[in-house]
Amino acid sequence: MKNFDWIVVGAGITGSMLSYELAKQGLRVLLLEKDPYYANATRYSYGGIAYWSGVDDFSIQLCQESRDIYPQLSEELGEDTEFRELDLMLTIPEEKEPNLIAKNYQKFFVKPQLLTPQESSEIEPLLNPNAISGCLKLPHGHIHPQKTNNAYQQAFLRLGGTINYEEVTQILSEKETLTGVETSKEKYNSKNVVICAGGLSRSLLKTLGITLNIYFTHSQLLLTPTVDIKLKTLVMPAILNRLDIEEKSGDSELKSLWNSPDDQIISDVMEPGAIQFLEGDFCLGQISQIRTNPQAKIDSNVAEKIIRKGVGKILPELQDLPGKLHHCLVAFCPDSNFLVGKIDTIAGLYLFSGFTSTFMFAPPLAKRFASWVMEDDEKMPSLL
Repeated sequence: MKNFDWIVVGAGITGSMLSYELAKQGLRVLLLEKDPYYANATRYSYGGIAYWSGVDDFSIQLCQESRDIYPQLSEELGEDTEFRELDLMLTIPEEKEPNLIAKNYQKFFVKPQLLTPQESSEIEPLLNPNAISGCLKLPHGHIHPQKTNNAYQQAFLRLGGTINYEEVTQILSEKETLTGVETSKEKYNSKNVVICAGGLSRSLLKTLGITLNIYFTHSQLLLTPTVDIKLKTLVMPAILNRLDIEEKSGDSELKSLWNSPDDQIISDVMEPGAIQFLEGDFCLGQISQIRTNPQAKIDSNVAEKIIRKGVGKILPELQDLPGKLHHCLVAFCPDSNFLVGKIDTIAGLYLFSGFTSTFMFAPPLAKRFASWVMEDDEKMPSLL
């Protein structure tokens, strides 16, 4: 059995960030991922960094820390994350009153600029001004999710870290103390395991008899090849119905459904949006379905038609771009921006998952987590 100081389960952006920060402290770290060909929420992501989204002292501080991290991250990691700053255009449906929608954004520490349809189309020419009553414009950060993830992993390897592509089948413990993990290939010994498995975090915790308020949606979106059309901004809807259905997942009447995984669609939301990466390829739309079965099958033909229709109304020139539908699980917490900390029922077990805004919150929290480990474990939040 091989020995490590820390085992990180899940090599999406959260696991890769955290592995890197732990390895920077001189710790022996093993990063485990079930599949070398990622089909996770990191790969199928817009890559936006919502600097503006803090609503209290702590979240505002995390926003500011995140804004300090990204401009120098490519140099630190030794590879290009394609970081840039651009305008976020939050579209308001034509039937909604713009000033009422704008009021909902006054809670954030950066207040948006309310634009008319004509002003919006001057900033983003691909927008259809006849389909909106206005836009909220905010300063936004952006990175290429997969390239950033790869950059973290390569920097982690240079620090002496280990990445193995093996599915974790069991988390091992004795007398309520963690001892390691077992995978499809091997057993690994460690006194510390942190779960960063995104949408599968709930399933892993359940094998230990642990239930936390962490759930998942089935997310579907379109990825295109490189095209000549140019989008200047990141476009998203101002009304995020996805957040509403996520909040309801923690309600008592729905909690019981999560104990009996099923393919039934409990909630279904489509949000029209688009981002173009620096190489010219697009990420289009997002369908969020709550199904309690993580293995539920998705009707890709129906999903693609829904996304194209929704995106085409707001951004007509993008509706018929060549592209392929992709599906992944996205973790969320209905009553928190994230779940980061220790699970006291098993000594040595930790969770780093459930982020509402992963690219904004995760980098500064990964640094804090590593600091708590090395300097003062008492500062580590308890999740149970």
